[in-house]
Amino acid sequence: MSPLEPFGARLRRVMDERGPLCVGIDPHASLLSEWGLDDDVAGLERFSRTVVEAVADRVAVMKPQSAFFERFGSRGVAVLERVVREARDAGTLVVMDAKRGDIGSTMAGYAQAFLSKDAPLFSDALTVSPYLGYGSLSPAVALARESGAGLFVLALTSNPEGPEVQHAVRADGRTVGATMLAHLAAENAGEEPLGSFGAVVGATVGDLSSYDLAINGPLLAPGVGAQGATAADLPTVFGAAVRNVIPNVSRGVLRHGPDVGALRAAADRFAGEIRDVVAGG
Repeated sequence: MSPLEPFGARLRRVMDERGPLCVGIDPHASLLSEWGLDDDVAGLERFSRTVVEAVADRVAVMKPQSAFFERFGSRGVAVLERVVREARDAGTLVVMDAKRGDIGSTMAGYAQAFLSKDAPLFSDALTVSPYLGYGSLSPAVALARESGAGLFVLALTSNPEGPEVQHAVRADGRTVGATMLAHLAAENAGEEPLGSFGAVVGATVGDLSSYDLAINGPLLAPGVGAQGATAADLPTVFGAAVRNVIPNVSRGVLRHGPDVGALRAAADRFAGEIRDVVAGG
């Protein structure tokens, strides 16, 4: 099967067409309850496919959190397969939030599960953890290039535990997070209009002025909405790199379900706000 157009090129186009918004699909128990659904496979499927129905034809990216499907075993993974297929069929790009990270043949196995074109869970991009060393991601990098997919590498996350690793200073004076950004800049060198290898950088992580975010690739930015960041914060946080930022909103959209119209209105509002600040940045 021939590879797709590179992820970065497809992402740039859909961000420009639809606005740079990623909507998470996070069917955890509390959200299922808020929707009046049981915390079982039927509730999982109703929730997830309703979100796809509501917004997959209007947002640039959707990001299912694999863990919330895996917790139901094979039946939950079967739901995830359908969700990925239906979302991609509607024209959105799917970033699988699985945060895989390992070495050698095991990393290759994870890559094949999500980045092989004929895999049931094939996604346009995959989140990965580089904290066994950036080189441990080589099998995923190679397969992503081969299939036209992308990666989002955890670089500067907003969880409180992150800084103990990501802000640690190496012998060369760079932080670990800055080192990950430098690796991604090298992966994306010369790619147009956008490289396919992005970083996860939290919109609530604080002052990023000491970090070079010009990696010629996308920056997936959780934290907008329920976690406290707003669209208006993005130019201040990301500076000149703001045009390549894809803010991820989960609860800020999902709490409006199960009404499809309300979900669409919430996604449209966030997308419009983000488009306006990026255009003015």
